[in-house]
Amino acid sequence: MLDLCLLGTGGTVPLPERWLTSLLVRCGGTSMLIDCGEGTQITLNKQRYSVKQIDTILLTHFHADHTAGLPGLLLSMAKSDRTEPVTIYGPKGLGDILKGVLTVARYIPFELRYREYENREEVFTVGNMKITAFAVKHSVPTYGYVIDVQRDPKFDVEKAKKLNLPVKMWGLLQKGQTVEFEGNTYTPDMVLGEARKGIKVTYVTDTRPTDYITEHAMRSDLLIAEGMYGDPEKQEKAEYNKHMTMQESAAIAAKAGVKELWFTHYSPSLKDPMIYEDIVKGIFANCVITEDGHHKELSFEEK
Repeated sequence: MLDLCLLGTGGTVPLPERWLTSLLVRCGGTSMLIDCGEGTQITLNKQRYSVKQIDTILLTHFHADHTAGLPGLLLSMAKSDRTEPVTIYGPKGLGDILKGVLTVARYIPFELRYREYENREEVFTVGNMKITAFAVKHSVPTYGYVIDVQRDPKFDVEKAKKLNLPVKMWGLLQKGQTVEFEGNTYTPDMVLGEARKGIKVTYVTDTRPTDYITEHAMRSDLLIAEGMYGDPEKQEKAEYNKHMTMQESAAIAAKAGVKELWFTHYSPSLKDPMIYEDIVKGIFANCVITEDGHHKELSFEEK
């Protein structure tokens, strides 16, 4: 299961009812943030989540509305008596950013680890999640993210019976181990059925539309994408500042064949994104004009 909560949905500056960009992702005991806008620790508390549990932070880029919450968050984690390491991922230059953060947020009692991206695409694991970071098109180096929760093939009892193996060895094979019995070698593929669909979520903001985004978002269960502007008259501004309009994000969702689209990262000038709901649903019907605190649990599909 993948538990998601948009802690903040604003871009540029916070508003009284809209905090800056941050997404909380929880899976199998791991709590991960994507971006950490100003006040993220406040919205975590408001939504009744513990800052102490966060062990990983993914940054899309280093603009302040995506990173200015780091000092406050780390200090809040320190005050919660966290001692376990925290790992932060982001574009090249992350080390320098963290030096500045730690100049402000001193006396952090836990180890702060980090990894800088070197390539256009990077793949790594966080707990049970496979993470793909991929470059997008903004005014500074910026990455989108694909979160994959993969699912093991179903154990096939009939296949196992035909091997005449002791039942106590079935569990070892199901866990991916190779076993030896009476001079023969048995591998997991001999007792497993067809591959089963996992869960896929794509997160992308602060970018112009690209085919690379569509490729990575293909057939996602959920696409969380930028809704910076809704007014067609802001198209030129979106292009100049290298952002996406709600209409452009909806077009990507339609082309990528995703199941659902959430908008986030609204411009402070976009006081009421709901006024564009009919327009964007005409492009992609299953889209949600989110607010701070929007939440959903995604589970594996059962046939």
